[in-house]
Amino acid sequence: MVYVLNINKEPLMPCTEAKARKLLKQDKAKIVKYTPFTIQLLFECENKTQDITLGVDAGSKVIGLSATTKGKELYSSEIELRNDIVNLLSTRRQNRRTRRNRLRYRKPRFNNRVSRKKKGWLAPSIEHKIQTHIKVVGDVYKILPIDKIIVETASFDIQKIKNPDISSTEYQQGEQMGFWNVREYVLFRDNHTCQSCKGKSKDKILNVHHIESRKTGGDSPSNLITLCETCHNKYHKGEIELNIKRGESFRDAAFMGIMRWTLYDRLKEIYPNVSTTYGYITKNTRITNNLPKEHRVDARCISGNPLAEPLDCYYYQKKVRCHNRQIHKAKILKGGKKKNNQAEYLVKGFRLFDKVEYNKEEYFIFGRRNSGYFDIRKLDGTKVNNGSVSYKLLTLVSVRKSLIIERREAVSSHD
Repeated sequence: MVYVLNINKEPLMPCTEAKARKLLKQDKAKIVKYTPFTIQLLFECENKTQDITLGVDAGSKVIGLSATTKGKELYSSEIELRNDIVNLLSTRRQNRRTRRNRLRYRKPRFNNRVSRKKKGWLAPSIEHKIQTHIKVVGDVYKILPIDKIIVETASFDIQKIKNPDISSTEYQQGEQMGFWNVREYVLFRDNHTCQSCKGKSKDKILNVHHIESRKTGGDSPSNLITLCETCHNKYHKGEIELNIKRGESFRDAAFMGIMRWTLYDRLKEIYPNVSTTYGYITKNTRITNNLPKEHRVDARCISGNPLAEPLDCYYYQKKVRCHNRQIHKAKILKGGKKKNNQAEYLVKGFRLFDKVEYNKEEYFIFGRRNSGYFDIRKLDGTKVNNGSVSYKLLTLVSVRKSLIIERREAVSSHD
């Protein structure tokens, strides 16, 4: 499948590889993009198109996209989203507090407190994911004449997930009702008993401990347990281990609840024909047609053409960080010096996440060393030579972008 643009860079119906090869050989077209392979015609032609529907399986970790006509799938993709923003912002906040308070007092430069936030403001981690959804939909619009978008909007009843029998006024009587704060609730839940030694230390002072880091796990009761001060100190000194896993996290469900209508409304502002469907409809369509549970397959079901002839390949994309803005590492070395936290822009002519060719296969640069030996990998994590390949053996295919993309073979969706 080769995607085609007319002389005015407007998308047309895709053509076969043989036809594209012939047009390029006759200098009637030029290559615009290699992945996905796209050409632009250099002559006027009829802009005949068919009805194409784009199915969007929105998600908090992976997005599924599928553009289909009634009989054929024209585009299939899965996009892995970033999930490191909460941790990075927490680290930045921690470092900022240190600079202002522990080192020297510095007056805040901006009054960016909650009262100054505009209507419709969303947390950066959510805003970023919504913008990525809009970007990948826009990328498909650039190579295919999409007629209609259908987005799956999922809603989750977190209270019902925790308690399937909940009803009526019980929704207003949560598990923390009657407690002053989360700490008091956690102590009551754990029966005011250390969850490590079960009271054997006879230490009457109780602490509430975060199972996962507060930066990433938050202050949810599912991430908190009761420990006596003796066990708490021993754990942080590395003298004991806690074989305790945090309770179920509903972060992804909460994200989908927040973003679903915002995404739908923003798409409607940009594109003329946008509609929604629901997860239970997608699930029923997939099961009825005996299709596997994959994001791109779900997107094909959402498009309304589940039995369209699937492509033999799909595009796997990964959203990566654009730039590391932290100039120095937090730890101060001897002599009061700080080590740089940013690598050089170019190392031996290569940047991080550049696509390169090695032994006639394409990889991405995930790590660079000044010695010239790089860590190159596939997007599934497959390493080459334990992450040590000389830059002299690499050929640059394309420079890095915020969305890095590779073509993968698709397993048949039908039995």
